[in-house]
Amino acid sequence: MALIQDNDAGISSELDSTPQSQEAEQALIGALLYDNEVYHRISGIVQAKHFYNPVHVRIFDSIAILIERGNLADAIVLKNRFSQDETLVDIGGVEYLALLLDNAPPGSTAPEYAKLILDMAMRRELIRLADGIKGEATDPDSEQDAQNQITSAESQLYNLAEIGGTQSGFVSFENALIKSIEMASAAFSRDGHLSGTSTGLIDLDRQLGGMHRSDLIILAGRPSMGKTSLATNIAFNIAKKFKREKDDNGIEKTVEGGVVGFFSLEMSSEQLATRLLAEHSQVPSHKIRRGDITAEQYEHIRDSADEINRIPLHIDDTGGISIGALSARARRLKRMVGLDMIVVDYLQLLTGGAGMNSSTNRVQEVSMITQGLKALAKELDIPVLALAQLSRQVEQRDDKRPQLSDLRESGSIEQDADVVMFVFREEYYVARSEPSEGTEEHLKWQEDMEQLHGKAEVIIGKQRHGPIGTVKLSFNPDLTKFGNLAQDDRFEGGH
Repeated sequence: MALIQDNDAGISSELDSTPQSQEAEQALIGALLYDNEVYHRISGIVQAKHFYNPVHVRIFDSIAILIERGNLADAIVLKNRFSQDETLVDIGGVEYLALLLDNAPPGSTAPEYAKLILDMAMRRELIRLADGIKGEATDPDSEQDAQNQITSAESQLYNLAEIGGTQSGFVSFENALIKSIEMASAAFSRDGHLSGTSTGLIDLDRQLGGMHRSDLIILAGRPSMGKTSLATNIAFNIAKKFKREKDDNGIEKTVEGGVVGFFSLEMSSEQLATRLLAEHSQVPSHKIRRGDITAEQYEHIRDSADEINRIPLHIDDTGGISIGALSARARRLKRMVGLDMIVVDYLQLLTGGAGMNSSTNRVQEVSMITQGLKALAKELDIPVLALAQLSRQVEQRDDKRPQLSDLRESGSIEQDADVVMFVFREEYYVARSEPSEGTEEHLKWQEDMEQLHGKAEVIIGKQRHGPIGTVKLSFNPDLTKFGNLAQDDRFEGGH
């Protein structure tokens, strides 16, 4: 197809050094005007923002809006839209649209033109990004040290590689509304009507609606409450249900479960794997560690290991990692194998990184870490589940159920989190207050222990998307496993 030239428009075959292809842009728009069905083959490749010519940006955007609404998008319809548009008048008015249509290439070539337009857009963005990195690095007055500049550059490069742009800019309310409707539709058609990824725990899913993309979820508790166990159970449930399918554009997307990245800053990968083996094989972890198992249990462990080995759960047990290094590793994992959820065990073991100095207090550092985790959740468009320790003031109260003020450096954690959950096992505290045997108090204590045995609570202290409240779960200390409590009302009506 020959390049359409118009002297008034300033469109010429003499292209400057900026990467662009006016011919490809004209060809793709012409193909769309000739056959609207072409849009469904190229919409997953190119967007309006990838076009170089501002007029083409507006024409493509109008075509996209019309087609997505189920309307016809041809030269006549666009003529009415652009009849008073001065920018189109400058390049020949509606006759320019007719010219594009007359020179339309076969629809089968449209994906190749779309790929070329995207490639040129990414090259332009790469040049802009490189100029910015060079300017920052050579600026003697820059407040960012080299390490922070590298982290920032890596983040921008990741976004460019993932979505074809380092800055999303403004999104029209119409586009935001379309995404919201798509999410509601997916939730309506999904088992359990969840808008997020299922945790594998029915009542927790009911309260949260699943784990939502771009959310920072804090799971807090005192030592021995089972934070790591619950996070491991959730991560395992999500990873073992992982399922991917290709959409209409041939792009693979996760439709159930997900690939999980687990940053274990306290426990080694071997310890974490032993917990998973215990949960899956139903053999207590202390017996696995000691080798105190029967031949039958060994077979269960071996079979479980074979199954677990196939699930997409990736463990990084580097201690004292910085928020910048964690973000870089998460981006790399998503680029290489995909990533649908991150678990961080636990938040207070992360460091702020190279930007920290001796005058930075811990509250400021934790604030930087929580902001970094929230930014990472939005950047990768995945939920981030971060564990957190609670202060000792919980132990001083008669009612030891945790609350938001018990979070260490609570201001920044509470502010940045979309959801704050506390795991609480009253059995743990009651077991440590055993009265003397043979007394009435001991009988009452035994009754309390029987009622509390194997039960746990997850207290939702904050939730942007829904109500707060308490979720009851079962807990098996031998297997360090949380599960659904069999409640009579759940099974009424066949649910």
